[in-house]
Amino acid sequence: MACKEKISMLIDGKKELYERASDSIWDYAETRFEEYRSAELLCKILREEGFEVTTGLAGMQTAFVGSFGSGEPVIGILGEFDALFDLSQVAGITEKKPLVPGGSGHGCGHNALGVGALAAAVAVKDYRKEHQLSGTVRYYGCPAEEVGSGKAFMAREGVFDDLDAALSWHPGDMNEVWGCSSLAVTQAYFKFSGISSHAAAAPQLGRSALDAVELMNVGANYLREHVIPEARIHYAITNAGGLSPNVVQANAEVLYVVRAPKFRQAKEIFDRVVKIANGAALMTGTAFETVIDSGYTDYIPNDTLSRLMSEKMKELGPWQADGEEIGFAKEIGETLTATQKATANARVRDREELGVIRETGIAGFVSPYQKSDTPMPGSTDVGDVSWIVPTAQCSAVTQAFGTPGHSWQVVSQGKSGICHKGMLLAAKTIALTAAELFEHPEIVSRAREEWKETLHGESYLCPIPPEVKPAALR
Repeated sequence: MACKEKISMLIDGKKELYERASDSIWDYAETRFEEYRSAELLCKILREEGFEVTTGLAGMQTAFVGSFGSGEPVIGILGEFDALFDLSQVAGITEKKPLVPGGSGHGCGHNALGVGALAAAVAVKDYRKEHQLSGTVRYYGCPAEEVGSGKAFMAREGVFDDLDAALSWHPGDMNEVWGCSSLAVTQAYFKFSGISSHAAAAPQLGRSALDAVELMNVGANYLREHVIPEARIHYAITNAGGLSPNVVQANAEVLYVVRAPKFRQAKEIFDRVVKIANGAALMTGTAFETVIDSGYTDYIPNDTLSRLMSEKMKELGPWQADGEEIGFAKEIGETLTATQKATANARVRDREELGVIRETGIAGFVSPYQKSDTPMPGSTDVGDVSWIVPTAQCSAVTQAFGTPGHSWQVVSQGKSGICHKGMLLAAKTIALTAAELFEHPEIVSRAREEWKETLHGESYLCPIPPEVKPAALR
């Protein structure tokens, strides 16, 4: 039996298990560093499949690794399972309706991501055992990808150091392999402290921490004009000083995220943001503290591994939607604004592919691999892994075309047949890629040589200082 048929059979034979697991993690909807039930479920499946499981990696209760086999090559498959705050949504409907008001939801599809990666690891384990191939397959349970930098903390502690290659995927609206980098990130809280006082009777005695936050934000907005075009500066006021406007606010806090194509660029811009915070404190007579929360480095796609992964996805072909799935996808598409639709359509230049999308609401094709020097606008802590080991990552269609990321529409589709089928395609793609690496370890050597050349002698520098520890969002 050919490798493709065998891998597909191994994964399809357990698809009900994987679909139930993905749906359960969707139900749990646990956020950064608090994914206790999600991690427990994944570890349970790994143990039942014969993996040796180690938990509590890098000081994180929900970080773990499942390992099977021995010797080289050592292939790591990366899984995620964290949800997003304030994205609770009833599944399977085409209107915004929170399941739990103010609750969390899987607005980035990580319920499917973690399980799809696990399905790949299990299939590779079984294939490797049946064909008596040497080497080690590992599944890494990576918490807190969403602004928590779980993999960066793991990388800082050397968790990935002995890998020969790393593979992963991400839910999306296209079947494709990533051929571009991502933006590096620095994230930090700025905590201002002042002096409270009666806002009417003695305002002159107060020193407003909220004024400092607002002045800092004004300064950061002026800074935007004077940074590289690819950079991004985001902020959220996490403490406005309380609920009493008749009190001069003694404490206030703002959370900043700075992105740029390279970490050194993000760090340079961040240092300027710190100076703006200092200026805001001087203007208001307050003090401030900078608390680094997390950070990502830019993703380095390994061309050797990425082309191999793309070949395997093309070999498998797109999954086929049934009438119910097409109907649901089209209804989801009708919830998008005209601007959202136009932005999505601009990503597809092939007329036949656009025709497929218009007919079904789903990108029912595999896009050709394209290597690009232009980074994607988002960020991922897979980037930290890619600086340590050759890495490849694909996306698979788990949602209607044009579905905006981090939206209620993503959450609504998280238990659908669309999501399940995309998850299984990703699992098969990763498993086929890994099987090829076990059967032809010389590809791993080529990937390693390319990786060394790409780094130009640079080495991984963790964006998170040693004193910063993983923490749930404050």
